[in-house]
Amino acid sequence: MSEVKLSAQLRDTFGKGSARQARRDALVPGVIYGHGQAPKHVNVEGHGLQLALRTPNVLISLDIAGDGTELVIPKAVQKHPLKRSISHVDFLIVKKGEKVTVDVAIVTEGDLAAGGNMLETLQNTISVEAEATHIPTEVTVSIEGLEAGATIHAKDLVLPAGTTLAVDGDIAVLQVVAPQAEEPAAEAAEGTEA
Repeated sequence: MSEVKLSAQLRDTFGKGSARQARRDALVPGVIYGHGQAPKHVNVEGHGLQLALRTPNVLISLDIAGDGTELVIPKAVQKHPLKRSISHVDFLIVKKGEKVTVDVAIVTEGDLAAGGNMLETLQNTISVEAEATHIPTEVTVSIEGLEAGATIHAKDLVLPAGTTLAVDGDIAVLQVVAPQAEEPAAEAAEGTEA
């Protein structure tokens, strides 16, 4: 995964008023945590951040004016409930070679066996541990030809090299269920009695 470079500036004013002013200036207020350092309060360029956050677990190189560069990943993103614009973001400092635990999307490929079976998704994401500069964007699992009653567990997922599960391998992720057929004859009999 390549890193996204964004510019930021340190904040020295706090509170709702300064946060609103930052948003009017197309900036997003944020806080950088981690590695035993004191939290840094920053304003990040809004449009670039919006584009960067389209990629899950994106690695961001924040060029902080007058304070150097920090390699971070987004930890918590708050959005306006109606406008859906980013109102605040928390970043976690990472170092190259360091392992981090993140949630990665599970994506299915292929078709189930014939017969009208349905796929029930039990987990949309899975927690994995990966090197900070090689975080996978998704984990793909094949459901090709699976029959009713089949279950895919976390330990069955094929993870990219250098990535390990951060959860119990026996957790069910997906399962195939048979269609729930209604008895049409019983419904027809009820209709004639009425």
